[in-house]
Amino acid sequence: MKTTLYTHEDFFEHRPPAGHAEKPERLRAVLSALDTPEFSKLIHKQAPCAKRKDLLLVHGRDYVDEILSSDVKADEIIALDNDTYLSVGSVRAALRGAGAAMMAVDDVMAGRTEAAFCASRPPGHHSRPNAAMGFCLFGNIALAAKYAMQKYGLTKVAIIDFDVHHGNGTQEMLWDVPGSLFVSLHQEDHYPGTGRVDETGGKGEVINLPMPGGTSAKQWMQVFTEQAVSQIEQHQPEFIFVSAGFDAHIDDPLGGFELSDEDFWKIGSILGELARDKSNSRLVSVLEGGYDLPALGRSVSKFVGALLD
Repeated sequence: MKTTLYTHEDFFEHRPPAGHAEKPERLRAVLSALDTPEFSKLIHKQAPCAKRKDLLLVHGRDYVDEILSSDVKADEIIALDNDTYLSVGSVRAALRGAGAAMMAVDDVMAGRTEAAFCASRPPGHHSRPNAAMGFCLFGNIALAAKYAMQKYGLTKVAIIDFDVHHGNGTQEMLWDVPGSLFVSLHQEDHYPGTGRVDETGGKGEVINLPMPGGTSAKQWMQVFTEQAVSQIEQHQPEFIFVSAGFDAHIDDPLGGFELSDEDFWKIGSILGELARDKSNSRLVSVLEGGYDLPALGRSVSKFVGALLD
């Protein structure tokens, strides 16, 4: 597929406290892994900043204004919850993360690309409509899905989240949005404590597929192909969105699954084929988790490489 990478130097300026898992080096590992001859066909674009009105598609006014008006001094770090922080560059980075996802939608809909990978930070799938949470400030993937439906009149989209942690924010933002299928594969009884199978959404379009810690790659891939992909095929979406978290890797310190580098190639290949066959070659992926730097770089390169193939 014709594939575009969206990123920006501003993403490095979001700086949580020293020792925090969601550190700027994560993005460096991703971009270094994609800076090789095998990715010569990968199109590169600079992520723009989303506007306040865009954020209101998924966030409340008071929350948006609180974040946008935050006055963080140089070398100051403000805690929003136990693990989510603002540094002097955080708001601009978060705005570019939302902007990257929206620009990717526009480019796909215009035929300028078929697949997109937004190498952005902070991540977004834990951000709630009215609160930051779990390293996340703005709900990038939910915003992109709602933006596509509102601007382009799409009636059916699918969001698949394969991060080891449940995308509670995405689920909450899309809970009552008809036509927005949300499928999450995540570790049960793990942060943030949501994602039970009986959480099915206001329109019955939330599909949670929790698996126990220690789930093997073979078992995980079976659930992915036989349940997650099947649900998306049945939904017949006009656009597929991906919360691409790589912390289901066996080397990741924050998860308990056993996926390998090659499994992320399989995931990318299957989702790329699914988008070609079912969604008019429309696929936007946004980086979420992944906290072992070597594993993160390798896994992203496999996933993006599969889309390019």
